[in-house]
Amino acid sequence: MADEMDRIMVIPLRKTKQAPRTKRAARAIKEIREFVMRHMKVDEEHVWIDASLNERVWENGIRNPPSRVTVRAVKFDDGLVEVSLAE
Repeated sequence: MADEMDRIMVIPLRKTKQAPRTKRAARAIKEIREFVMRHMKVDEEHVWIDASLNERVWENGIRNPPSRVTVRAVKFDDGLVEVSLAE
C-alpha cells in the first residue's frame, strides 16, 4: 500500500437541521467525523479535523451550518486521517 490514501468527499449535513438551533454547528462537526470514520474505516480518535474546515462550518454561527461540505481526507500509514477543506 502507498504511504497515504487521498480522497475528495462531499459530505451531506442533512441531519444538522434536526438538531436544536443552538447545537447545529457542533452536530455538523460530529456528522463530518462519523462520515469520515465510515468511509475511511477508522476509529473516532484517528480522525483529525483541520481548523479551516472547523471555521467553514462555524462561519455563519452556531445556528446555520452549511448543508453540505466538500473535504479532502488523507489517511496515513499509522491510521490517522486528516480532514481539511478541498480546494
